[in-house]
Amino acid sequence: MTTVGVLGASGYSGGELLRLLADHPSFEVAQVWANASAGQSVGSLHPHLATCADLRVATFDPAEVSVDLVFMALPHGQSAQYARQIDVPIVDLGADFRLTDPQQWARYYSGPHAGTWTYGLPEIPGQRTLIAQSARVANPGCYATAIALAARPLVGAGLVDASHLVAVAASGTSGAGRSPSVGLLATEITSGMRPYKVGGVHQHTPEIEQTLGTGARLSFTPLLAPMARGIIATVCAPRTGAGDVEATLHAAYDGEPFVRILPEGQWPATQMTLGSNCVVLQWAYDEHADRIIVCTALDNLGKGAAGQAIQNANLMFGFDETLGLPVNGVAP
Repeated sequence: MTTVGVLGASGYSGGELLRLLADHPSFEVAQVWANASAGQSVGSLHPHLATCADLRVATFDPAEVSVDLVFMALPHGQSAQYARQIDVPIVDLGADFRLTDPQQWARYYSGPHAGTWTYGLPEIPGQRTLIAQSARVANPGCYATAIALAARPLVGAGLVDASHLVAVAASGTSGAGRSPSVGLLATEITSGMRPYKVGGVHQHTPEIEQTLGTGARLSFTPLLAPMARGIIATVCAPRTGAGDVEATLHAAYDGEPFVRILPEGQWPATQMTLGSNCVVLQWAYDEHADRIIVCTALDNLGKGAAGQAIQNANLMFGFDETLGLPVNGVAP
């Protein structure tokens, strides 16, 4: 059994990591850390986690780390200070090590650029091998996963103009973290939606462009939806090639265990992926505007965070990458 620790166990992503790891046949949670919640039980922080409710949360002490792998589920900008103190393999769910360009980090985040780790999106060609060879993996952002998986095959095949990509995506409130704020009160979000970080300032923008390759330029507008979890994204771009879009998408994803292209006429919905590590995808050609449109849905805490982190850890430790990860969603 491979022992793991979760740093940042009190948050939503940390809780989802614990939920999925509780049923994993080859990973065993041995240590949990959350400095502000030290001394509490997992059950007091995450009452739905019955099988690991008695685990005690500790203050992080690098001298006490005694696991084979650490998952870091911390706010952006906090991972680097802990990573320097950890000698075992790490999967970081934060943004600290995703970007290769220090100038992009300085523009979209704060503090010094900590460096770059292997980017943990296995469905990108060639990335699965790099992840399997790495001891440090940067888990992608949730929006970045939904948008990159929608656009990457078409950009790679030259079927769309990557310099004119437009994405609009809505996320559940868990994407904003667990810290209380007025804007996330039930009365502020119920029965409505609103945009935020409009005008190319969302921090996942450079990550998506980096994943799509040189020349990619994205206009991204995120929306806050009145739901706890889930992301639905619509990505469009001018068509530039006469290739077969359907065949290109199937060639990219038919062998992928966690990406499902829906039958003709069926469109992604967040309900399809809740609680799972899956992405569902559909596309259309807008003849009037001469644009290709791709829609995706995923669980922002699953494939957008904890599920993807475990998928990466499976690869790093030589397990089947699907191990311990649900494919079926929860509905209604």
